[in-house]
Amino acid sequence: MAITQAPTAKGKQAAKGLRQAAAKQERKVEAKTGREFAKGEKRFEERSKSSDGKSAGTKQKS
Repeated sequence: MAITQAPTAKGKQAAKGLRQAAAKQERKVEAKTGREFAKGEKRFEERSKSSDGKSAGTKQKS
């Protein structure tokens, strides 16, 4: 959920905290691995393949 879509102030604060925590974790992993995470479509494909070795397109066809 986007920060602006949260219906309450508490929800907006939670969404903002989650986004900040995710960014912090991403920077930490990128520093550890020595390379940046793929962004956008490349990241989707990378995450899809890492789960079971098949691409998203292959999964949809079967």
